[in-house]
Amino acid sequence: MILGAQLYTLRDYCQNAKDFDISMKRVSDIGYKTVQVSGIGNIPPKTVREICDKYDLKIVITHTNPDRILNDTDAVIAEHDIMGCKHIGIGAMPEKYRSLDWIGQFADDFLAPAKKIADSGKLFMYHNHDFEFQRLGGKYIIEHLMDDFKPEEMGFTFDTYWVQVAGCDIIDWIERLSGRLPCVHLKDLEMISGKPHMAPVMEGNLSFPKYLEAFRCAGTEYLLIEQDYFLESPFLCLKKSYDNLKALGYK
Repeated sequence: MILGAQLYTLRDYCQNAKDFDISMKRVSDIGYKTVQVSGIGNIPPKTVREICDKYDLKIVITHTNPDRILNDTDAVIAEHDIMGCKHIGIGAMPEKYRSLDWIGQFADDFLAPAKKIADSGKLFMYHNHDFEFQRLGGKYIIEHLMDDFKPEEMGFTFDTYWVQVAGCDIIDWIERLSGRLPCVHLKDLEMISGKPHMAPVMEGNLSFPKYLEAFRCAGTEYLLIEQDYFLESPFLCLKKSYDNLKALGYK
């Protein structure tokens, strides 16, 4: 399994091509070999690819606007071809789908784009937060997704922090989603003043050595480090996570 940087962590430093270039050099200097493109500015895919290639960074997954996936599927696929990226992801389902009377509409809307993405040799990826572990009609939202999309139509960008916040067993859900987790988000959780906060990997309370073995057994390829919010430089957070995981033998 290969370490990568989820660029949403660095979103404030990736809003134009010049800043993106500087940031990718710093990501590469830390030791990362892959990235997820998410939260960056309006930078052409060709430029994104050229800058990442310049620093030997492989683009392995994105978060893409759901409306574009739904309504401009062919162009989205073409852009991912330019970036050399196999996994086309969304950060979450739009809020309108998050109710019992509309959850089924998500598959009605996104199944055709997911099939087209699969036919192109890529995979539609869904990133979880905590709300996917809310029950609708006796099933978790994430179970609706598992049932409505075949593994070749949807993978899951499993996020350790949000599963923990939802009060669910991380190992259990890794096992349940086995074979559908090519790219995952590693994010730790620490308690500050009685509230959960995001932390660099292995500097919080989560048991990552166990999770990493479970991901390996589940067929995970890429371990993307993400931290949405931080109490110090996001570059330093990415370095701490990388160094901690490198000490376990990952890179």
